[in-house]
Amino acid sequence: MREINRIICHCTATPEGRQETVASITRMHVKDNHWSHIGYHWLIYLDGTIHKGCDESIPGIHCAGYNKHSIAVCYVGGCTADGKLKAKDTRTPEQKQAFVKILTDLHKRFPKATLHGHREFAAKDCPSFNVHEYDYIFK
Repeated sequence: MREINRIICHCTATPEGRQETVASITRMHVKDNHWSHIGYHWLIYLDGTIHKGCDESIPGIHCAGYNKHSIAVCYVGGCTADGKLKAKDTRTPEQKQAFVKILTDLHKRFPKATLHGHREFAAKDCPSFNVHEYDYIFK
């Protein structure tokens, strides 16, 4: 297994309420971005279900310069519903609960890893909320 030292949270940067799936994000990443696979390891759907993206044994394609030793957790949403793609915390209550579940699991498996939002490493609003509300899990 790869050495993991960061858990990096993302949003799909899609309009509030529009469901995306592992398949649709994979198509976007492969077709539009010309990546070899989906960039995220875990994707949280609007209903809070957690779905596997790329295998944790391989680096994701989600945060330039930090992919080799990180795990990517992404939720569907992150932008306003009006289609203007303005950043907005669109997490449903179920997605918030799912973040607790997946981050708790990841912390147990990678206890030395630290928690980050994508925007800490790139000039982006992603993931459209302050991930450090979950810092208590990593204590």
